[in-house]
Amino acid sequence: MTYQRNPVKAPRVSGMALKAFVNALESGVGSVMLEKLVRDSGIEHWRELPAGDAPPVQLPFPHGAPAAEPQSPVEQAARAIAAAPQPGERATVAAYVRAYREGGVEPLSVVRRIHEAIERIDSGKDRLGLFVARNPDEVLRAAEAAGERLRAGRPLSVLDGVPVVLKDEVDLAGFPTTLGTKFRKEVAVADSTVAARLKAAGAIILGKANMNEIGINPIGLNPHHGAARNPWNRAHITGGSSSASGAAVAVGLCPLSIGADGGGSIRIPAALCGIVGLKATWGRIPETGVPPLCWNVAHVGPMGLTVDDVAAMYALLAGPDGHDVVAQTQPAHHLSGYENADLSGVRLGICWPYFEDADADVVARCKDAVKALTGAGATVVEVPAPDLNTILWTHSCIILSEMAEAMLAHVKSRPSDFGFDSRTNLAIGRHFRATDLVHALRHRHRLTRELLALMADVDVLVTPTTASTAPVIPEETLPHGESNLPVVDALMRFVRLANLTGFPALSVPAGFDRAGLPVGVQLTGRPYEEHLLLRLGRVVERATETRPPPIHVSVLR
Repeated sequence: MTYQRNPVKAPRVSGMALKAFVNALESGVGSVMLEKLVRDSGIEHWRELPAGDAPPVQLPFPHGAPAAEPQSPVEQAARAIAAAPQPGERATVAAYVRAYREGGVEPLSVVRRIHEAIERIDSGKDRLGLFVARNPDEVLRAAEAAGERLRAGRPLSVLDGVPVVLKDEVDLAGFPTTLGTKFRKEVAVADSTVAARLKAAGAIILGKANMNEIGINPIGLNPHHGAARNPWNRAHITGGSSSASGAAVAVGLCPLSIGADGGGSIRIPAALCGIVGLKATWGRIPETGVPPLCWNVAHVGPMGLTVDDVAAMYALLAGPDGHDVVAQTQPAHHLSGYENADLSGVRLGICWPYFEDADADVVARCKDAVKALTGAGATVVEVPAPDLNTILWTHSCIILSEMAEAMLAHVKSRPSDFGFDSRTNLAIGRHFRATDLVHALRHRHRLTRELLALMADVDVLVTPTTASTAPVIPEETLPHGESNLPVVDALMRFVRLANLTGFPALSVPAGFDRAGLPVGVQLTGRPYEEHLLLRLGRVVERATETRPPPIHVSVLR
């Protein structure tokens, strides 16, 4: 198949024009407008595309080879941090462990510095837009408890006393889970599985991080809680929808955060903010306590300063919890071979025309990452071009139909509570036919089967994470933002397939463009082979320049 990407023809719309467009979509003439919109975007070709014998259910994943070096989650996390190099100036998990164990630093003093930093960088006209909810007194109590454990020599894990933030898409007892909206105000009475596992590991949860409203857009601007701004240049977006989860790590408030990813929402802000983001295999990390938005493509997972940080958090979060049905039948997770930097025998699948369909600086830095991998012994195998139109419509139909259903009751009663971009996407989701959704689910099964066959001959697929670095925030359109589908396409071009099939994917920093903005490279693996992605990510990371962003705080000293 020859590589082809259909150009995005939709105009950029904002302000009164966007408001009028959205009101029209929701009116009696909306169905006519929507049908023209989707037809002009190429849906008819997709509707006529045969799905073969694929049923509308997801293909069960093969389990692959079992762990060569089985360890408990706590042991795996310790292993990941033990593998880390000397921390230097970066406030990694390893730096926290060293400061607490050897440097006489107390979690309580660190948390106090964090609170001072938050007041400084997340208030006033120059705020970064990081938090939607915090309870500083509760955080101080958690820091005191961590300090007592550390002084007694009984840490719960390597994350004991380490600050983290949660995307406001996961339940944290005592806080509302707003999903980035202005109307979800009910306070969670129990922790999500990820929050409970972090607390059990001793991590200090600083609060709930800003996100794109209902996670429906990869830009990262929120009309209710304010725009999340990029520490590399606050005039630029963070990417979304886990917008502030990426920015909080990049700015230095914490080495780890929780994001959620239905269409690149962990990997996009990780790439644009210069950090690491892992979308694990579908169901690998339980979604219990994450309000449902998009059942078939959703993932919750770790974002962090380094690959070792992310590996440690992944080790502590992964595995069944007895509640999430998707998580039940997976094999045990592990970090076998994690420290092995010799990549002899590892095969990298690359479709060069697809890889190079990005801005020149992005392509150059991602090729540097490939050189680092091949320099360590990996070989490149050219693979066929993806069918981007089929991937686009299959993913869009599933995620937007499911989000439209998840939000349907509130859309019917108070549609104006949503921002304009959300209302546009929800209207498209409601417009899809039942036959479209079944067709999409069949293609999801077919594409999963084809990707498994392709990856019998390669171990990892390599692409850029995004086709551009962080775009400029359109200040004149705030707070409502704009409809800018070319930017959305540039951010999502390489990420959709991993959500659609459920395969794991890791975004790793690959350097910077000429403006000093971060570039991310994406590694996509076979189901349940996160350990291999993390192993390769470490090789890329150690070959790549690192530096703090211009807006940065130091809380360990």
